[in-house]
Amino acid sequence: MAGGWARDGAVSEQIEASITDELARMQARRAPVGESLTHCAECEEEIPEPRRQAIPGVKLCLDCQQERDGTYKARGGINRRGSKDSQLK
Repeated sequence: MAGGWARDGAVSEQIEASITDELARMQARRAPVGESLTHCAECEEEIPEPRRQAIPGVKLCLDCQQERDGTYKARGGINRRGSKDSQLK
């Protein structure tokens, strides 16, 4: 269901495009490479063997990784809907 001047399916296409962009961004993230460390690079706690085997090249313990993942990183996005002012022109 589209509203205003948008054609049918436009909202679904916007949602799909956003999901596709986010998936591409996630896949482009650098994965750890090389040999896993035995101790965390930040807190120097031992990294458990199962974690080192599950994630080759891991450098952080689980606590430090969760802390790093939990930090908010502002990033600019594309306003696919446009502003109301641009729709009035």
